[in-house]
Amino acid sequence: MRSVCFFFQVHQPYRLRTYRFFDIGDNHHYYDEYLNRSIINRVTEHCYIPMNNLLIGLIKKYGKKFKVSFSITGSAIDQMQQYAPAALKSFQELVATGNVELVAETYSHTLVALKDKDEFKQQVQKHCDKIEELFGKRPTSFTNTEMIYDDKIGEMVAEMGFKVMLTEGAKHILGWKSPNYLYCNAINPRMKVLLRNFRMSDDIAFRFSEQKWSEWPLTADKYVQWIKQVGENQETINVFVDYETFGEHQWSTTGIFDFMKALPAAIFKNTDFEFATPSEVANHLQPISAIHVPQPISWADEERDTTAWLGNDLQDEAFDSLYSLTEKIKHVDDPSILRDWQYLQTSDHFYYMCTKWFTDGEVHKYFNPYPSPYEAFMNFMNVLSDLMIRIDRYLQNLEKNKPKPDTILVTTI
Repeated sequence: MRSVCFFFQVHQPYRLRTYRFFDIGDNHHYYDEYLNRSIINRVTEHCYIPMNNLLIGLIKKYGKKFKVSFSITGSAIDQMQQYAPAALKSFQELVATGNVELVAETYSHTLVALKDKDEFKQQVQKHCDKIEELFGKRPTSFTNTEMIYDDKIGEMVAEMGFKVMLTEGAKHILGWKSPNYLYCNAINPRMKVLLRNFRMSDDIAFRFSEQKWSEWPLTADKYVQWIKQVGENQETINVFVDYETFGEHQWSTTGIFDFMKALPAAIFKNTDFEFATPSEVANHLQPISAIHVPQPISWADEERDTTAWLGNDLQDEAFDSLYSLTEKIKHVDDPSILRDWQYLQTSDHFYYMCTKWFTDGEVHKYFNPYPSPYEAFMNFMNVLSDLMIRIDRYLQNLEKNKPKPDTILVTTI
């Protein structure tokens, strides 16, 4: 079976309000409710509802022949429940068709896999529980935040019982190899690894509306011609993109919805490829070899590493300060503190602190609500300082209210 595997990442962070030094210790409300509400509703209108309806229409037309997969972060689900229930209902209707595989990840799209194994497993478990609660399906495939992967992370994910993991087909890892095969983890070969075809993914996600691109305009027929050029022995083309590509990053006026609507028919008519989910690819194919990834890779920026989030002193300081709370948080049972601990770990907060320039810098600025990386850092650290105070107060009260041991009176005769 030769397959096209479509995977869509759905994520929205809880963006922070302007939180000043004088708020620390006094005001524990961290989030920009207006901005979060307006963005989730805008994306629901421009992307989630119309694209979900388009996919449902394709499923009705082609039945089991057309399949896709999603990861929907817990923070995105929480915002849908809070601000845009129509979006959540739409995703539930799409998943109910039976043609959609839901993929697990960390609950709030965090970088914890790089820092703490136990916390990582708890966050993945929480995400799986949320998916099962709302969609009636428990994920068996996994993708880490921003497709961050190395051999040890793959081993951790295998220990949790997942059978296949999605990550980037980075050139510096593959060398002469092709991403269009199934691979396995270098430490635990039972963990199968699907690699993103970054060229065919980025043609849709980034270049689709770029009129200076030599291949503009991109049509379904042109895209299928590229698929046909893939060698006959290559088994799977993995197209992994942000779901917000459709209608939000690439506006409807670019023709992105028309492209996606026409693509299945063009593939069925002109190629021997089928659509498959990650689990189906992993079940039908055997890995051709292990993929060795000694240092973390991701799907971000030209380097395809973790420098988008942990590439300068600001990011490193914020990251280390945040995870210095790990041991303390284990003793906290306050829902509001635990919620804020989760949301502050979201990778976007570190992304906003990135100081890259040129092409990657423009992409960072597009997604950044702050005027500068330094202001993103200061705002985050002010919020984190308040969270530290709340945790310490909670633990102090816990210690103060701890039952004292019974006093035994000893008398002598």
